[in-house]
Amino acid sequence: MLSWEEYNTDEAITPSAPVVPPEVIAEHATEAPEPVAINYNQGVAADAEAAAMMADNVNRAKGSIDQIDIAPGLEELEMGAARVSVDEKAMINCRADLNQLVPFKYDWAWQKYIDGCANHWMPQEVNMTADVATWKDPDGLSDDERRIIMRSLGYFSTADSLVANNLVLAIYRLITNPECRQYLLRQAFEEAIHTHAYQYCIESLGMDEGEVFNMYREVPSVAAKATWSLGKTHSLSDPNFRTGTLETDQELLRNLIGFYCVTEGIFFYCGFTQILSMGRRNKMTGVAEQFQYILRDESMHLNFGIDVINQIKLENPLLWTPEFQQEAIQMILEGTELEIAYARDTMPRGVLGMNAAMMEEYLQFICNRRLNQVGLPEQFPGAQNPFPWMSEIMDLRKEKNFFETRVIEYQTGGALTWD
Repeated sequence: MLSWEEYNTDEAITPSAPVVPPEVIAEHATEAPEPVAINYNQGVAADAEAAAMMADNVNRAKGSIDQIDIAPGLEELEMGAARVSVDEKAMINCRADLNQLVPFKYDWAWQKYIDGCANHWMPQEVNMTADVATWKDPDGLSDDERRIIMRSLGYFSTADSLVANNLVLAIYRLITNPECRQYLLRQAFEEAIHTHAYQYCIESLGMDEGEVFNMYREVPSVAAKATWSLGKTHSLSDPNFRTGTLETDQELLRNLIGFYCVTEGIFFYCGFTQILSMGRRNKMTGVAEQFQYILRDESMHLNFGIDVINQIKLENPLLWTPEFQQEAIQMILEGTELEIAYARDTMPRGVLGMNAAMMEEYLQFICNRRLNQVGLPEQFPGAQNPFPWMSEIMDLRKEKNFFETRVIEYQTGGALTWD
């Protein structure tokens, strides 16, 4: 057994250097150290040189500031030297100061920004445990139901990225109103959240990410919608594109109609209806809850876009020619037909209480609404909504989730009042 005596012996420290005899120490103690010469002037000179260099740098900076000509700088920032009045603000081709948020001209745009912030959510808030179990269970879903899940995530996972690209690379630059730009920034962030949500669903379910994310290239019904959207927005992404002429202003308006009325206003509705119908049947409730949050956001995006389109028409009536109106009708009809083709591809048989024929009538009903919202005549007289519960989800405030007890149209705590 180890004793403290043994421990102390083992741990004894031995000197690493020889002990110097006392007589040697005494001999060297009488020797005086040699003096070291210090050049104080050398340090002073270095300090003076550094100080002169710093003073020169400051003087050059001051000289550059004195040369600044404010007027051209202000013009480059799309503004003038005068203060902004409401009457000077415009949706496009505005030369008023875009950096001054107030006074507001479009209160509705600012309110939509406030509402969007109050309804903030994140994908991780949704519990996906039950969905994972259902997806991994061979008997949890039919082949047709799995097809719908895969197609929906495949399209939407890239569609919202295309939408965000169009927002930040084209629309934001060309909409010349600060309160509308404020909402566009919020919308772009929400599109990023939506892309995050689809990725979160794909990862949670253990899907083949390469297969899902490449459907917009490889599945014809998905690729056709993506190609159509890109074709309507490509020209505006050119950094040299500018509005200010009849042709370029119409090109912007054409983009907005294709972007809001079709891509966000039609292309999302078949997939959303299918997924939410699945959730109503208590299947894939986590995915359905994610889609319900996204639908709430997209409904606000659509309403904002419709307001912007109508405001541009009001401020620039020469753009809204009979020929352009016919072109807009054609665009919305093309989008409807593409979404009908997608519905037939995703539902070759009846499933979830719906079939392709019912979805076709629903999309014709949606098409009529989009046309009506921008002042164009309906093209499908008598088309009805076979899924009235979809209107309840989009139109009713404080509508509780079909699948959980959480309120979908919620507000964050700081935005709540007792009123």
